[in-house]
Amino acid sequence: MKFPLKPMSKSGIPAALLKAERYRLLNDPEPAESICHDILAVDPENQAALKSLLLTLSDQFASGHSQSRAGEARECAGRLQNEYERAYYTGVVYEREARALLARSMLARRNAYGVFRQAMEWYEKAEALRSPGNDDAILRWNSCSRTIERENLEPEEAERTLPLE
Repeated sequence: MKFPLKPMSKSGIPAALLKAERYRLLNDPEPAESICHDILAVDPENQAALKSLLLTLSDQFASGHSQSRAGEARECAGRLQNEYERAYYTGVVYEREARALLARSMLARRNAYGVFRQAMEWYEKAEALRSPGNDDAILRWNSCSRTIERENLEPEEAERTLPLE
């Protein structure tokens, strides 16, 4: 049985965003995701809801939902209006996907290097667009680099043989 969804009021968006954040912090992503969808149903371009939704979706990567959720999270990042945020949050999605791969099988782990590198490329784009004093993209890039080193990750054989540009 399907129940019709009830629309929320636009005036309730600020409180709903706080609730979504609270659910995320409590490691309860499903209610947070639902709240974000409710907000976007009445305000489709709400930037805070898009960011919260992509973070909520990527919170679920570790539970084995990265394949289905990663595309949706990247789509949310692509809808961000600010070019810096679009690059930065796309990097966050790739980084979280790579970290989820590390926790899985050895086969999935082999793919983590390439996904970390994608995250790092997005962080480099964000770094070029950042405002003075905003080192977030640099900090995330360094974290990816340290993880690659600590986990002894290497590119797939095909990636190693590609000619340098």
